[in-house]
Amino acid sequence: QVQLVQSGGGLVQFGGSLRLSCGAPGFTLDYYTVVWFRQAPGKEREGLSCISNSDSTFYADSVKGRFTISRDNTKNMVYLQMNSLKPEDTAVYYCATALGGIYYWWRPSEFDYWGQGTQVTVSS
Repeated sequence: QVQLVQSGGGLVQFGGSLRLSCGAPGFTLDYYTVVWFRQAPGKEREGLSCISNSDSTFYADSVKGRFTISRDNTKNMVYLQMNSLKPEDTAVYYCATALGGIYYWWRPSEFDYWGQGTQVTVSS
């Protein structure tokens, strides 16, 4: 069983920055693709950014140029650096991974394991 543990998030002003972290105690994350999603109230879960097991990165248009995904294999962590935050970025953010192949990284249904979620609130 894979457990993803998130940290970071909180309240930030418009234009500010936050960093989210995703770890997996007892599981080697660097062998697997990890994706960050978010879900705002009343909206579907949205795929934001993906880092593959070969460290290729992909971004949704809504965050391209503002968010950066990275991993630190020495710490077994994946990060999402979020800059130039806007009120519309307010949501619960999740990291996710899967043991099998992933064809459409932006689809929540591709993923087996999820972090507990962390609230990000951007004030105007």
